[in-house]
Amino acid sequence: MKLHLGVIDLPYVDDSGTAKKRKAKVVIETTGDVAEILEKKYGVMQHFFDAHGDEIASALEESLAGSLETLLMGGPSSIDLYASAAAKIEERFHRFLESKEMDAMGVPGVPTLASLLGISHRFKRKRGPPRPSFIDTGAYSANFKIWLDE
Repeated sequence: MKLHLGVIDLPYVDDSGTAKKRKAKVVIETTGDVAEILEKKYGVMQHFFDAHGDEIASALEESLAGSLETLLMGGPSSIDLYASAAAKIEERFHRFLESKEMDAMGVPGVPTLASLLGISHRFKRKRGPPRPSFIDTGAYSANFKIWLDE
């Protein structure tokens, strides 16, 4: 089995209806594009896994055990044996970002300048108080998903 960390690939659209552009003229069209950039530059998901691998493994074990217990007790077999684990891991990733755990890891460039300046594209007024890194529009965090395959 192989565990994957990723995002649901959805389009980013700005107020004018065109793809957002960064200063480096890189066109960002989807949450997948953002995830690739953040992983290449900061290793966000890898750092999450490194910091919480034991919790992730425990959640997967508990989910599988619960599914098997239900099956042995005559309950319906679940299509996704790891559904409860996925929900726990995804929630843990949200907390990882919101609680600024990466700030304490010594990752170069973290906290990001945009987070320190409070830049956010969620609101009309683009600047506010400092915010967690990697949570600008919220789409990256909201669309984080895990899945397993063989």
